[in-house]
Amino acid sequence: MIRIGIYGYGNLGRGVECAIKQNADMELVGVFTRRDPSTVKTVTGASVYHVDDALSMTDKIDVMIICGGSATDLPVQTPALVKHFNVIDSFDTHAKIPEHFANVDAAAKESGKIGIISCGWDPGMFSINRLYAMSVLPDGESYTFWGKGVSQGHSDAIRRIDGVADARQYTIPVETALEAVRSGKNPSLTTREKHTRECFVVAKEGADKARIENEIKTMPNYFADYDTTVHFISQEELNRDHSGIPHGGFVIRSGKTGKDLENNHIIEYSLKLDSNPEFTASVIVAYARAAYKLSANGDKGCKTVFDIAPAMLSPLSGEEIRKNLL
Repeated sequence: MIRIGIYGYGNLGRGVECAIKQNADMELVGVFTRRDPSTVKTVTGASVYHVDDALSMTDKIDVMIICGGSATDLPVQTPALVKHFNVIDSFDTHAKIPEHFANVDAAAKESGKIGIISCGWDPGMFSINRLYAMSVLPDGESYTFWGKGVSQGHSDAIRRIDGVADARQYTIPVETALEAVRSGKNPSLTTREKHTRECFVVAKEGADKARIENEIKTMPNYFADYDTTVHFISQEELNRDHSGIPHGGFVIRSGKTGKDLENNHIIEYSLKLDSNPEFTASVIVAYARAAYKLSANGDKGCKTVFDIAPAMLSPLSGEEIRKNLL
């Protein structure tokens, strides 16, 4: 059995807990939280410990799955924990992945552990499909569309505006752009031409809705570069109609082959997810198995999804995979 620890217990941590139940070769040793453990009730009744207790359990955990946030938690937690455990995280700040990799790699090589970073669907499964498609069709263009789905980071950005009680934000691909790519036209698309943003906002009593809407639509790095629609609704409507965390998207490669590049090809990979954190958790748990195998083989250092062969994710033997899947 692969013995798993969960470090951090929010939406992603709960998803990991549920995913472990679906893998017969894994067992959950416990959940580690910054909160008072007596106040945390887990989905499956798993044991709960304070994060300060983690280092006393290094001999009981084969892989620690770190479920903190990318903004401030993971840049600190992953390099620190890989000094004591094989670890895996879902770090998703794309621009800072090289820096995060370097920090985790240095710590992991010193400790002799494995650290797998940036697991999930983007970065993660989408990343793999971008690489496969670009390698197979070198003469072409790649496109990534996200949604329709809830962006947790953008929703949180709206909630931080003065006068906002609650909010959900959906990222939506522009259908005409999507069809242009699928038809092989290889369009050059601006940020605004690829996605729109739709916001459902609960305003506090007496708040200036016009000001809130303007602050949303002009917010740099989040909404200013997009066509954004803002709907003001009640808390009851938000709870009733927007309580889920769905997401998904498309990776598309449009390429040409032949002597005169006369033949067109489209590669498309798509995801339609009822629960963003639960699917992300399922990817992470599969890669936790790879971390265990790599460590057992004496490997060390930081890895990404690009470095790990697909067979490492499966509980099946090489013979079974070749017989049933190849």
